[in-house]
Amino acid sequence: MNEPSGRRERKKAATRQKIADAALRLFLERGYDAVGIRDVAAEADVAVTTLFSHFASKEALVFEQDEDFEQRLTQAVTGRAPHEPLIPALRREMQALVRHCAADSAAPIWRMVDESPALREYEESMRLRHAQSLATAIAADLDLSHTTTACRTIARFVIDAHSLAREAADPEAAVDEIFRMIEAAWEVTCRSQRA
Repeated sequence: MNEPSGRRERKKAATRQKIADAALRLFLERGYDAVGIRDVAAEADVAVTTLFSHFASKEALVFEQDEDFEQRLTQAVTGRAPHEPLIPALRREMQALVRHCAADSAAPIWRMVDESPALREYEESMRLRHAQSLATAIAADLDLSHTTTACRTIARFVIDAHSLAREAADPEAAVDEIFRMIEAAWEVTCRSQRA
């Protein structure tokens, strides 16, 4: 008997979340480097192959919201209302993302990331990928006729705003400050392209 795809997707999502929760619990209890993939699979009560069908690497277990982060930012570009300016739409989404990562419950996770060279390297490659996706979304917007360099630069600034803000004493104020600079840079680019 075939299972309805909605139910199948819910089961897959539940398994993925169970694995991510088990991994995070073990990483925070024992330390990231002291926990292996087999430990996580055993804790989540899944096979190692099941774990790898949900997560490509050990580092990906820590950044399990990676795809959601990327989609939310590109959706801020592609899903904004007609004639809504780009930068305010991105600022609004970044404020929400920073609120989530700056919560007290996230502090131990970011400490773990900061203490692990492997996780810092993974985070940097993830940020580069997010910046590329965001630049592609900006460049594809027919209302925004900008050079590839301008799109890539603004996307990089937006992605870097996340890590800069999460390290600030007041993350939301930091997002506002950073986005004032991003908006000014975008306006200069818009004026120079109109001239």
